[in-house]
Amino acid sequence: QPKKYLLSQNSPNPFNPSTVIKYQVPEISFVTIKVYDVLGEEVAVLVNEELNPGYYSVKFNASDLASGLYFYTMKTDKFTSTNKMLMIK
Repeated sequence: QPKKYLLSQNSPNPFNPSTVIKYQVPEISFVTIKVYDVLGEEVAVLVNEELNPGYYSVKFNASDLASGLYFYTMKTDKFTSTNKMLMIK
């Protein structure tokens, strides 16, 4: 069981058209992971649920999005983290 919250860098990065984001949750938490474009517009909701402690991964498919820089943010009551990812078509 994880000791802390963690949002890992997506892999592969850069990617086309899909990538995997790994994350970990140390306690029962309501978790959201959302993807935003460079203007801060929400383009995808990848996770939006209560999770038990553990290690998780989620696949993001951006085939309908333009090439460029995107940000993904994981939020819980006690933790917020944002990473960058690059999609190249």
